[in-house]
Amino acid sequence: MEQEIAVTIITVSYNSEKTIERTIKSVLSQSYGRLEYILVDGSSKDGTVDIIRRYAKEDKRVRFVSEPDQGIYDAMNKGIRMATGELIGIINSDDWYEPEAVSEVVRRFLENERRPAVYYGAMGLFQDGLEKACLFYHHHFLPERMINHPSCFVAKSLYDELGVYDTRYKLVADYEFMLRVFFRDESLFIPVHERLANFSAGSFSGSVDAELETDLLLRDKGLMPPGQYRKRRLVRTVKKMFGYS
Repeated sequence: MEQEIAVTIITVSYNSEKTIERTIKSVLSQSYGRLEYILVDGSSKDGTVDIIRRYAKEDKRVRFVSEPDQGIYDAMNKGIRMATGELIGIINSDDWYEPEAVSEVVRRFLENERRPAVYYGAMGLFQDGLEKACLFYHHHFLPERMINHPSCFVAKSLYDELGVYDTRYKLVADYEFMLRVFFRDESLFIPVHERLANFSAGSFSGSVDAELETDLLLRDKGLMPPGQYRKRRLVRTVKKMFGYS
């Protein structure tokens, strides 16, 4: 690659000993060299920190902190504030990158003359170890649904300009941030038509609580009329009462 720019990858974790090693390996084995890897752990009670500490001793690109936090987005915000890279990717502790993910994003970044933007791609969806789908949601539809956060790389200057994740949202603050960017300037999204990351189904992102908070976010942003919000809240609350988590 003609010009290497610094890229920061952030992983947040809590009691992730069963999955985090796959995540770490997928970052450290990237074909792109100039990486900073920041792991923000929420004082895990299992062997997560032991795994992180082992990799931190072996690879000088790894930095980590383990301390209590106020939730996943508070932990992400810590990582963003620690980051020194020009681009920042966030991959959770049960997800993993494709080997060329960072190289593909940096290539597009340089082709766009280092334009500060959100660079995003496709994401593999796995359940019980089996691939179910490869998903690509275009940013044109952000007012209706979130793009694939594990496949997003955001210019650090955008976080500096627009702020970090709003921790008032416990489950969909990443969506709120992307809507903030979208309404600032839709052209700040650059699609990368390659699979960049993989996601394990079954996390909170698909829960009824996340659906409820998504509806609240869309109402707050003026994208859902109050009457529709009340109807959807009733339906989702009933779902939750009957055990649809």
